[in-house]
Amino acid sequence: MNVGYWQRQLDRIGVRSLLVFWLMVLSAVAFLDRTNISIAGVEIGHEFGVDEVHLGWIFSAFLVGYTVFQIAGGWLAVRLGPRRVLTAGVCWWGVFTAATALVPPGFTHSLALLIAVRFALGAGEAVVYPASNQFVARWIPAAERGLANGAIFSGVGVGSGLTPMLLTAIITNFGWRSSFWFSAVVGIVAGAVWFAVATDTPERHPLVGITELEHIQNGLQAGQPRSITENDPLPWARLFKSRSILALTFSYFSFGYVAWIFFSWFFIYMARVRGLDLRLSSIFTMFPFVAMTVCCLLGGWMSDKLVRRHSLRVGRCGLGIVSLTLTALFLVLGSEAASAQMAGIILAGGAGALYLAQSCFWSVTADIAGRHSGVVAGTMNMGAQAGGAVTATLTPLIAAHFGWQASFAVAAALALAGALAWLAVDPTTKLQEASE
Repeated sequence: MNVGYWQRQLDRIGVRSLLVFWLMVLSAVAFLDRTNISIAGVEIGHEFGVDEVHLGWIFSAFLVGYTVFQIAGGWLAVRLGPRRVLTAGVCWWGVFTAATALVPPGFTHSLALLIAVRFALGAGEAVVYPASNQFVARWIPAAERGLANGAIFSGVGVGSGLTPMLLTAIITNFGWRSSFWFSAVVGIVAGAVWFAVATDTPERHPLVGITELEHIQNGLQAGQPRSITENDPLPWARLFKSRSILALTFSYFSFGYVAWIFFSWFFIYMARVRGLDLRLSSIFTMFPFVAMTVCCLLGGWMSDKLVRRHSLRVGRCGLGIVSLTLTALFLVLGSEAASAQMAGIILAGGAGALYLAQSCFWSVTADIAGRHSGVVAGTMNMGAQAGGAVTATLTPLIAAHFGWQASFAVAAALALAGALAWLAVDPTTKLQEASE
C-alpha cells in the first residue's frame, strides 16, 4: 500500500482523533498514578502504622500540590505548548510515583516524607488537563469539543477502573511497592509516545492533510472572536471577575468533592464499611469507573448534539444541571441501600451521572477562553482539586462522627449547589469580550 493510501485514511479518521485517543491514554495513566495509593492504602496503613485520618492527609497532599499548580500548569501550556509540557509532566509523575515506593517504613518521619512525595507528584500532574485543554483549543473545532473532551476524560474511568483489579493482583503477588514501580514505567512509556507523535498545532504536524487542516481552521474560526490573535495578552482582571468562570470553578469544586469520594474512599468504604472481601471490593470498585467511562463519552456526544440542535447554553449548561442533580439523587439512595451489592451499583450510577457533565466543564472553558484556555481551565480545575482535597480529609471525619450516610448526604448537597451554579454560566460570552 502506498503513501497516498495511508494519507487518505488519515484524512478520513483525522490525526486529531488519534491524538485525542492518546490524550485519553495519558489521562488513564494520570489516574493510575494518583489512585494507586487508595488501593494500596490498606497495606500502607498497616506497614506505616497510619490510621484512616492520617491516610487522608496523604491523599490530600497530592491534591494540594495538584491544586496549587493548576494555573502555573495552564500558563506553561500556553507559553511552551501542550507537547513539551505534557511530556515533562509525565516524566515527573513517573519519578515521584517510584519515589513513593522508596519511602522506608522504619524512618522516623516516614509519614511526613510520604506527604511530601505525594505533594510533589500532585504538582507534576497539575499540567495534564490544562495542557490537554490547550491542545483542544488549538486542534479541535468548536462543534467537536464536547466529544473530544468526553474521550479524553473517559481515560479517568479507564485508568481508575483498571486500577483496582490490576493493582490488587500486583499487590497480592508482589507487594504494594511493586504496584508503584509498574505505574511509573507505564507513565514514562506513554509520555515518550506522546512526545513522538504530537505537535502543538495542526499546521506543524506532517501527517495532517489539507482537507483536515481546512476543517480544523474553519471550525476554530467559527468558535472564536475575529479580534483574537496568538499574541493577545491574557486578561487577568477579567479572568478573576468573570461570573461564568467563578460559577464554573465553584461547580467544579462540588464535582471534585464528589468524584474524589470514589477515587479516595470507595474501595475502603466497600471493604470496611460494607464488609466485602478484597476480591469483591476490587470488583465493585470498578463499577463507578466503568460508569464514568461510558457516561463521559455519552455526555460529550450529548453536549455536542444539544449544541447543534439548540444552543451552547443548552448543550453545556443544561446538561451540567441535569447531571449534577441526578448525581445527588444517586448518592442519597446508594448510601441508604440495605445490601452492599445494591449500594455499589446505585453509587456507581451516581459516578456515571456526575461524569455526564465532565466534557461540559472543559468545553466551556475552551469556548470562553480560546487561545488562553489552558490558564482558564487550570483556574477552574483548581476548584475541583480543592474539592478533592477537602473530601479526602473531611469525608472520614464526617463518617467517624455521624456515619457514612452523612458523608454521602454532604456530597449530595454540594452536587445540588453545583447544579445551581451552572445557571450563572454564559458560554457565549468570550473572556476577551466580557464586561464583568
